[in-house]
Amino acid sequence: METLNFEKAMAGLPALPDAEKIDAIWKAALEKMHGVRIMVLDDDPTGVQTVHDVPVFTDWSEEAIDAAMAGDYPLSFILTNSRAFSAQETEKAHEEMTQRIAAAAKKGGYGYLIMSRGDSTLRGHYPLETDVLRRTMERAGDKVDGEIICPYFAEGGRFTINSVHYVKMGQDLVPAGETEFARDATFGYRASDLRDWVEEKTAGRIQAAQVERLTLAEIRSGDVEGMAEKLAGLNGRTLVADGVCEGDMRLLSAAIALAVARGKRFIFRTAAGLVKALGGIESRPLLGREELRLPSGKGGLILVGSHVQKTTAQLNSLLELEGVVQREFDITKPLEQESRAARAWAEEALQKGQVAVIYTSRKRAQVPGGPEEQLKFSVAVSAAVTDIVKQLEVTPGFLIAKGGITSSDIGIKGLGVKRAMVAGQAAPGIPVWRCGEESRFPGLSYVIFPGNVGDEDTLRNMVAGLR
Repeated sequence: METLNFEKAMAGLPALPDAEKIDAIWKAALEKMHGVRIMVLDDDPTGVQTVHDVPVFTDWSEEAIDAAMAGDYPLSFILTNSRAFSAQETEKAHEEMTQRIAAAAKKGGYGYLIMSRGDSTLRGHYPLETDVLRRTMERAGDKVDGEIICPYFAEGGRFTINSVHYVKMGQDLVPAGETEFARDATFGYRASDLRDWVEEKTAGRIQAAQVERLTLAEIRSGDVEGMAEKLAGLNGRTLVADGVCEGDMRLLSAAIALAVARGKRFIFRTAAGLVKALGGIESRPLLGREELRLPSGKGGLILVGSHVQKTTAQLNSLLELEGVVQREFDITKPLEQESRAARAWAEEALQKGQVAVIYTSRKRAQVPGGPEEQLKFSVAVSAAVTDIVKQLEVTPGFLIAKGGITSSDIGIKGLGVKRAMVAGQAAPGIPVWRCGEESRFPGLSYVIFPGNVGDEDTLRNMVAGLR
């Protein structure tokens, strides 16, 4: 499939309606969906990378689901961390969550939508998770009228044009199936056209020809009534949606809202872009130094677990910064022993006011067995890195975790967060939790830096501004 030049591709797209018209259409349509609770099941903590002032719950107990459903926020995140689960584990978890969401909605008299927020480069347990959502909702008496797939995420350079999903690399748009992400040891794939990707991931159960779509030409026509009719007529089928900017997401969300207001119910597999628009969330400025740092005078701690090429390039750039000290977490050594040694080293550096960087070995370990064995080892390494934070006796001035599984484990198991508020973003696509009173370090701003976001100097520049 052809790689595109970014500027030429953008210049050749259909024109958007003007921003004021889009804004008016979007707000009017969302008003008609008033009273509908949106529950976002996030397969790692990075899904909050476009939103602010919304709650994140780190468990799916009945109490947590009830609190999310009955709270003051129409949009809530439930962090599942299911990208680190086996297929059996994620099936069980999604069945439990869906049952509890459906029950809480009935108890409170709310309409509801469930969004499965996955990776913008198409990794994760699809179609398993949305299959479980559909099956469990319908058992609860809630018919599913269609599945909407929308992996657009501009902040990470993920764009869908004519149903082909692209990853921006420099000035090129590279078809997703030709990137390193598609070669993921656990969740690999080959297709870049989302219709073909659905066929591939469902092993032919859903044929590409059966998948409906909304193209940029349809979305940018501004005919949200026509799009709503198309959505309403899915009759349970899957639809893939284009998107290259927030205006596209607002128009798509308007069409979804109109269909929902008329009694239709959908399940979603999306990246973070559509979540923001369907939740009615406006943009806000990036968080500044005073919002990201505790006034403790102590140094900062950065933990890097992701192995993608972008993370390694960002790490190398960061390590050139003056005042940064580094330690490799050697995954070939006994993990518990290495964790204790790394924690002692970090505490000493923090007391000196230094920026301490701990990164897992850049060379992937050769793990015998298949994808599930590789995933289990990755989880074990993440648990050992998490123990550094769990046992840490010095409060860091700031804390950054790099990588999805790593950042989830650190937030839940290391920091002990039960409920956090999303403060906003430290840089485009890089979310920040404000840790609750129940956590190890109340009030700490926890920066969750996805492995595949930003350019080579994004991490370095962020840390330079926090020192």
